[in-house]
Amino acid sequence: MMPDRTTTRGRWIPYAGLLVLFWGVWGAFSSTPTSLYDYPNEMVYILWAFTMLIPAYFAMRGQKLDRRPIAAVYGLVVGLTGAGGQLVLFKALTIGPAYLIFPLISISPAITVLMAVVILRERIRMLATIGVVAALASIVLFSISSGSGDAAAGPWLVLALIVMVAWGVQAYYMKKAANVGVNDATTFAWMTISGLLLVPVAWLMMGEFPSDAPWQAPALTLGIQLLNAVGALFLVMALSRGKATIVAPVTNALAPVLTIVLSLIVYQTMPSVYGFIGIVLAIGGSTLMVYADESAVAAPTAQGTSGNAASHPDRS
Repeated sequence: MMPDRTTTRGRWIPYAGLLVLFWGVWGAFSSTPTSLYDYPNEMVYILWAFTMLIPAYFAMRGQKLDRRPIAAVYGLVVGLTGAGGQLVLFKALTIGPAYLIFPLISISPAITVLMAVVILRERIRMLATIGVVAALASIVLFSISSGSGDAAAGPWLVLALIVMVAWGVQAYYMKKAANVGVNDATTFAWMTISGLLLVPVAWLMMGEFPSDAPWQAPALTLGIQLLNAVGALFLVMALSRGKATIVAPVTNALAPVLTIVLSLIVYQTMPSVYGFIGIVLAIGGSTLMVYADESAVAAPTAQGTSGNAASHPDRS
């Protein structure tokens, strides 16, 4: 028996709202322990990896771990690209402005779209094409912006681009995992495992344990990164209760908007004209790409549903 859709309608909204709140606040304050206490960004990564265990525990309650080899392969690819991106992101946030980094990362769907076109030979939709063009234009504007007073000289733009590519690849393999029936709890579990697997790498990169750091540094880091980890769980919960055509654009657009607003208020810094236009193009391009991609998936489903309804006119 199929569940009554009227009883679940709108249940995704609180989770999507919490997702935007948690990820938006996390994005704005993620670099605070480093800027205030000179806490190593590698240590920030290590603590984030362990905070993932908390939502992973709740995600796996009542769920079965998919033990198929294909689930493990896709899970590791998704987890390592996601965790690797996090490791690079924490470094980028120590040398660049969050209000430019997060909009740039939000155009990671461009990588997913391009991979689908090149590898799967999928035809790109007009909206997705416009989104990709807007995303590429925003990268050029961010490059101009970084040299016009928005940020001190540094490789933050290159690091943000690496994160963008890593998370675009991650989304592509998330889709492949879903296509072969891997459940969300299994994917999230592998994401947690992958994050922990890279802890020794972060430790080696750090070189020396920050034993002289005040207690406020790890405490603040744990609190901020728990927002990141729990936000990821809210994403899974929102997607399981709502339409991806609505939830996905929210995650790619609204969370960076909140990050931008909070960053500009807290740090009292305004982007240049080029930076502002780049922010708009990045968020707009991301939304168009995700909407075009998800609507392409939803359309055949809707047609199949209407066809079934026509075959069974008495269904209520």
